[in-house]
Amino acid sequence: MIDAVTSVKPLLSLFIIGHKGFETLLFHELRHILENQDSKLTRRYGGVEVSGDLECAYRVCLYSRLANRVFCQLKTFRVEDDEQLYRAIYDIDWSEHLNARNSLAVSATLSRSSLDHTHFVSLRVKDAIVDQFRERFDSRPMVDTKQPDVRIHVNIHRNQASLSLDLSGDSLHLRGYRREHTGAPLKEHLAASMLAHAGWTGETALTHRYIDPMCGSGTFAIEAAMIAANMAPGINREYYGFLKWHQHDAPLWEQCLVQAKEQIDHAVRPSIFASDYDVKAIQIARANAARAGVEHMIQFSHQSIHELTLEPNNKPGIIVCNPPYGERLQSKQGLAALYSDMGKGLCRFAPAKLHIITANPDLLHRLRLKRYFKKAVKNGPIECLLASFEITSVEADYVPIVSEQSSQSKLTEIKNADSEAITPLLNRLHKNARHLGRWAKKNDIGCYRVYDADLPEFSFALDVFQSEITPSMYWYHLQEYQAPKSIDPNKAEARIEWAKQAVKQVFEIDDERLFCKTRVRQRGKLQYQKLDNQREMFQVREGSASLLINLSDYLDTGLFLDHRITRKRIFDAAKGKSVLNLFCYTGSVSVQAALGGASRVLSIDLSATYLNWARENHAINHLTDESKYRFIRADVVELLENPTRFDIEERFDLIFLDPPSFSNSKKMQQSLDIQRDHAHLIERAMHLLAEDGLLIFSTNRKGFNLADTTGAKFSVRDISSDTLPRDFKRKPGIHKCWEIRYKNAS
Repeated sequence: MIDAVTSVKPLLSLFIIGHKGFETLLFHELRHILENQDSKLTRRYGGVEVSGDLECAYRVCLYSRLANRVFCQLKTFRVEDDEQLYRAIYDIDWSEHLNARNSLAVSATLSRSSLDHTHFVSLRVKDAIVDQFRERFDSRPMVDTKQPDVRIHVNIHRNQASLSLDLSGDSLHLRGYRREHTGAPLKEHLAASMLAHAGWTGETALTHRYIDPMCGSGTFAIEAAMIAANMAPGINREYYGFLKWHQHDAPLWEQCLVQAKEQIDHAVRPSIFASDYDVKAIQIARANAARAGVEHMIQFSHQSIHELTLEPNNKPGIIVCNPPYGERLQSKQGLAALYSDMGKGLCRFAPAKLHIITANPDLLHRLRLKRYFKKAVKNGPIECLLASFEITSVEADYVPIVSEQSSQSKLTEIKNADSEAITPLLNRLHKNARHLGRWAKKNDIGCYRVYDADLPEFSFALDVFQSEITPSMYWYHLQEYQAPKSIDPNKAEARIEWAKQAVKQVFEIDDERLFCKTRVRQRGKLQYQKLDNQREMFQVREGSASLLINLSDYLDTGLFLDHRITRKRIFDAAKGKSVLNLFCYTGSVSVQAALGGASRVLSIDLSATYLNWARENHAINHLTDESKYRFIRADVVELLENPTRFDIEERFDLIFLDPPSFSNSKKMQQSLDIQRDHAHLIERAMHLLAEDGLLIFSTNRKGFNLADTTGAKFSVRDISSDTLPRDFKRKPGIHKCWEIRYKNAS
């Protein structure tokens, strides 16, 4: 008697990649797709590894909305040179995968390996396959780079090669419905990833409404409709990389397709709204939706964002959008206004959550919404930010209160800390937070310094910034002062790490609300280098002014808190006066002067970045009259030597002069050392001062001494102590400030 032999389906080693940054969502999606399959999933760097049979591969290709490619691994091997590569490829029996009448294409990715030319590697792999066919069958497959019968991919990392078949063929984002677009569209799998991040599922489609106020070619709305109807994203694709693979099981694939079609819910009627200001975009979106078979599920409308109205609906909203991209602020003022209109318009649909991908994170503050999430992503080659916001009709009042837990109990939460060393810091942070917090609240101050190297062994400054848009939100900016060379670097590093943990625990915040930097003496080119490129602005309030800060990209935030009183003095003195702000930085002084009633304000700086920042600070305060508020990009030293060259012929009633301590920017004709050059700089600035005007000169240069010649020529009054805010009393030398007038002034 012969025992029956049970056929065992061979297991494939699959590697699935999606859009970078969404690997976790891809993993959970694949786990759901394969929950009834005999498979094993493992998260790997760059994607998800799946061990499963051929049906698993088919189901991923058919059902995954987030996947981009599905690779089936054939072989792994060590490779040091092209001969090793050629031999390893040649040793595979390629007749198991294709025949001489098939076409093929080869791609390669390489990193940190001896072989470093992708085109050369692709050619060697192709040569090995073609040579094998020619020698065995006296015929060879043809190369077709567009839609080959079999697509082969080799990845070599640190000389370790992985050879795979690309079962997806074309990228899986190509669903087949989008034949037209409106320019720079999102790929479908990125759109689906954002919808997954937003929580849009078949279940939420029954309880929520989806809104895309800038739908463009309709990708978000179409993907949302397909999700609501449980429509497999690959159901209408005509080309896959496995269809002519020799191990393709056509009946099994047909069975998968039939099952996918049976699972579509044709009766579902979700609340999906798609709108755009462009009539042509709506036409394209409708046509794309019709090809996808979901046009009847989407309510399209031709409306601009600031006029957007929808039928009354009690369902909470999920809003996902991809606004138009633009260059930096100065050349895209219309784009800035668009973000303002968007924030105002979307508030009508509260309660809702907004998820937006933008190449202009500098403009997100204009939404005036509470952000609770952000992630850097790419849209093709474009660096973008994915940000999520809450849209609520009522904001809960919340004032951060330091926990009443004892310092000792908090100490137990700080790992590897020396209790005797850390306890004084915890106590000091508690004390400062209570006292300065009460003072700040009483004086309506939302941005202040709460700690400044009070304890020598913990040498850092900590600033608190309250969001104007969401007053319950506070950010903390920690600047570590560079430790002296006499301090053991390892000890200094450990202590600043303890300090970070102490700040997070005392103020009960997470990593996203604490921004940490190291302050070193910066000279030359270093002073202009960015630390990061997140470009996200936060909006705070000082007196009557709304001001923008950047907590991540630069050493300083864009708002010098020690000059709070100085700016208030300028606000009080500016009414009806002409004001000149030299080295204007981000324009906070200019804004205060304008809000104080200045007749005109001229802001000058060499940095285009800071001038754009200053313009935006003016714009959010509705100071947009170009005849009153002007900006000049120029080397201030050069301008003061020859102001008429820059069309400056008038004199000013009030001048603010706060130069950097040192600068040798390549854009300047000569270096600037404020101790060496201040007397001449002040004298040249005084040539632009009206006879009865006032010049305020300030510097943060440590150990600075005002030249005797300045006091001999002009009337000088030291107001350093008068302009030092309470939160900086611990550092009385942080800045020096003088009022300078002509001696004969009344």
